[in-house]
Amino acid sequence: SLASSRLSLISPSSGLAALRRILLAYKSAVTSLHAFDLDGCLAHVGRLGERQKSSVLASRIRGRAHFEKGEYGKAKSHLELAHRLRPSSVSGLDILSTAYWHLKQEVPLSFLGRTSTELSKYKPEPWIVAGNCFSLQKEHDLALKFFRRATSLDPNFTYGHTLAGHEYVSNEDFVNAIRCFRLAIAADPRHYNAWYGLGAIYYRQEKYALAEYHFRRAIRVNPCSGVLRCHLGMVLHAGKRHYDALEALESAFEIEPANPQAKYQLATVLMSLERYEEALASLLSVRDSAPREASVHFLIGKVHKKLGDNDAAMISFVRALDLDPKDNNLIKAAIDRLDEPDVEEDVSGF
Repeated sequence: SLASSRLSLISPSSGLAALRRILLAYKSAVTSLHAFDLDGCLAHVGRLGERQKSSVLASRIRGRAHFEKGEYGKAKSHLELAHRLRPSSVSGLDILSTAYWHLKQEVPLSFLGRTSTELSKYKPEPWIVAGNCFSLQKEHDLALKFFRRATSLDPNFTYGHTLAGHEYVSNEDFVNAIRCFRLAIAADPRHYNAWYGLGAIYYRQEKYALAEYHFRRAIRVNPCSGVLRCHLGMVLHAGKRHYDALEALESAFEIEPANPQAKYQLATVLMSLERYEEALASLLSVRDSAPREASVHFLIGKVHKKLGDNDAAMISFVRALDLDPKDNNLIKAAIDRLDEPDVEEDVSGF
């Protein structure tokens, strides 16, 4: 009958229903990705069949989601798969190259730089790859040349403006860095990386109100980023708003429990609040994940001193000195003043 025929068309076993499920999963994944609901995005892709999960589109979506989560190894794997499946396309190569940059993988980044520019000289992505190659080698002026080439091909290519801004920051050219970040925001007001870049500059310039504003704008776009909340906490702490800083850092820790920087910054705030036992617990956790970070051992020594355990403080100071023998004036001064009252020092750097 006509009714039974219609029922068969919407049956889960029908090809049309299967296609609708696939398209709905892709739509939900992309919507979640744009909202920075990254776990939700990955869950939607995970509901696809094995064949669809290995497709170019699914691989690019998963790669971008892992990239935004800071999981660069996983991002690299998915984006490499997408490139192997469609080697003639340059889409996504800018993000893949930045994953290589974070992983400090010079060889695959250089290879990608050579092959991508052969694919197309008239799209911005290959020039982003080339710029990342030189950025990783600390050749900031050459990197800027290629990032500017990318944005000249597409003035609305926000990522090119943002990467150029970061290179200007590396050269301590903050005027041009601010200009680039503002160009990125003008092209896409939801480009949180540029809001973050401006916040980081104002933080370095000790313009804490401006830094807070820009970090909060970045968080408004990407509320799931523990890194952004950690930097907001650092700004609030620098402005002596310790309880606000504590709230921001605790929220960063909830989002990324394994983030050592959030734990470290949390410890500096707890020290300002004279909650030394809690600060020590947080620092010992950081030490377990970053055992060769001199600043962690140094701050552990300061906490031990506050708690009246000078022997433990000395052990931590000596360990910090062993790990960082070149820049040791602060550590040596702490050892020399072990039996004297503390002098306020900036220990927020990680």
